[in-house]
Amino acid sequence: MIEAFSSHTGLAVPLDRDNVDTDAIMPKQYMKSIARLGFGPYVFDEWRHEDVGYYGKPASERVIAAGFVMNQPRYAGASVLLTRRNFGCGSSREHAPWALFQYGFRVLIAESFADIFYNNCCKNKMLPIVLNAQDIETLLAQVSAVPGYALKVDLPAQTVTTPDGTTLHFDIAASVKARLLDGTDDVDDTLSLASEIKAFEERRLNERPWL
Repeated sequence: MIEAFSSHTGLAVPLDRDNVDTDAIMPKQYMKSIARLGFGPYVFDEWRHEDVGYYGKPASERVIAAGFVMNQPRYAGASVLLTRRNFGCGSSREHAPWALFQYGFRVLIAESFADIFYNNCCKNKMLPIVLNAQDIETLLAQVSAVPGYALKVDLPAQTVTTPDGTTLHFDIAASVKARLLDGTDDVDDTLSLASEIKAFEERRLNERPWL
């Protein structure tokens, strides 16, 4: 099982860009492990740093890109990422959602997501939320204008609530919602059918012993 998701309130950071691809989220030189650990420091690495990095390079040796939004002190500890269209496009690398989660993000809000990336987020403890372009535009302006801007996300109610009390509704597939609320994944679903699978295999062996 994975960590269940019901609600979350967190500081939002505005990444005001369209078409952010997975190589920008998790550059290829850091994809040297499938252990699902240690990727958080490298999320958006080539945007967050001026120097060329590599897996294991000490943080003390890195040159911070002061102009990149996530490096601004006011967004330290942000757990809600607000962005625009087609977030997570490009290759289907699962390292991208691993890195975002390990950095500290729990909710991603965008006008649209690449399909595979969206599904990978749902399978890796994060909630991707799709809102319309007007709502995204408004949120980006408010987050940029108001220090400490936090959003409250309620998955059972399927709502995003702003600091002034405005409530925005989002859609999510019932099956995806149920898995996030229960903290289950594909493996859990398969294991729940273990007795039926075992019975099928035994029946097939009796009926077709030559297989």
